[in-house]
Amino acid sequence: MEKKPFEYGKHTLVPKHAKLSDGEKEKLLKEYNISVKELPKINIKDPAIQGMNLKVGDVVKITRKSETTRESVFYRGVIDG
Repeated sequence: MEKKPFEYGKHTLVPKHAKLSDGEKEKLLKEYNISVKELPKINIKDPAIQGMNLKVGDVVKITRKSETTRESVFYRGVIDG
């Protein structure tokens, strides 16, 4: 049996990560009256977001499966360090 190479974001235990567009980001921040600095953080070197062409200050939407609500959505601000 041939072993496939590991791809970040393709593992069953890694939830879906997606970059918000600038418009989506602004809408989110305005809706909650917050800044990117007030969001929970995700390091730009995190293996789950490699290959997404992110930069510091971007916002990542994380969608996890949930037994009670089917899906749970979380947002993280990208930081370096």
